[in-house]
Amino acid sequence: MASITTRVQQHRDRLRRAGLRPIQIWVPDTRAEGFLDECRKQSLIVASADKDYAELSEMMESALTDIEGWE
Repeated sequence: MASITTRVQQHRDRLRRAGLRPIQIWVPDTRAEGFLDECRKQSLIVASADKDYAELSEMMESALTDIEGWE
């Protein structure tokens, strides 16, 4: 049986032959201390901005109706 390293490399090679490439994405650590507080803080800021800027809400709603045919 092939080693795990060999199997992983073979899998990656198949994906590359299929036209894919690997990328690395860094995302916030949802387990980090303060993450939930920061989410709440930013959510309140966005909610306040939405309430204060009716024009922005109207523009966003209008943009949603203009996506027909997007793929």
